Amino acid sequence: MLAVTDTGHGMDPTTLQRIWEPFFTTKRIGEGTGLGLSSVYGAVKQSGGFVWADSEPGRGTTVEVYWPQSHAEPEPLEEPSRPSVQGGSETILIVEDEDLVRALAVRVLKAEGYRCQEARNAEEAIRLLEQEKISIDLVITDVVMPGMSGGGLGDRLERLRPGVPILFTSGYTDEDVIRRGLLENNRPFLQKPSTPQELACKVRTVLDTAASIPNHPGK
Repeated sequence: MLAVTDTGHGMDPTTLQRIWEPFFTTKRIGEGTGLGLSSVYGAVKQSGGFVWADSEPGRGTTVEVYWPQSHAEPEPLEEPSRPSVQGGSETILIVEDEDLVRALAVRVLKAEGYRCQEARNAEEAIRLLEQEKISIDLVITDVVMPGMSGGGLGDRLERLRPGVPILFTSGYTDEDVIRRGLLENNRPFLQKPSTPQELACKVRTVLDTAASIPNHPGK
């Protein structure tokens, strides 16, 4: 069992009953997606455990996560083989409403030689895409964002910049976002959180795949 306790404002019983619901948030519009605790709940359930929370206004909150105990002998750790990552010089538009996540993606991709443009939401991204003087070779966007979703941005991208590839990211798995109707099947997808190497490899793969298509804008 892992327990985490804070000394914050706490929650009333009505709020406490809903904290595991996807998209439920007490934050103002644009400040939260309501996916953090639902992602925790899903990950714990997939591991065969359960999660419990206790809170009262003015007393803070305690969250306890339980996992089944393993009786198997631990296997010796082996250093995983890491494929070499090839960078590039293309321009990538990163659309992400979480500032820290967006800043990390920019840092990783710039280190690989890419040029980066940033947008905090789909509306900002569309304004950049409408500027013909700005060259964009790839769009990376979160699927779930305040306002227009990443899927909606993908539809606008096809009209504004035909042929420019798009890479979708989400804390949900690709099966989850497809089942919820947030994303069409067979779209390039990277689950968050991802390592810098996973991000760089996926970006290179999507760019190279798009460049191999006849009549691609980059040709």
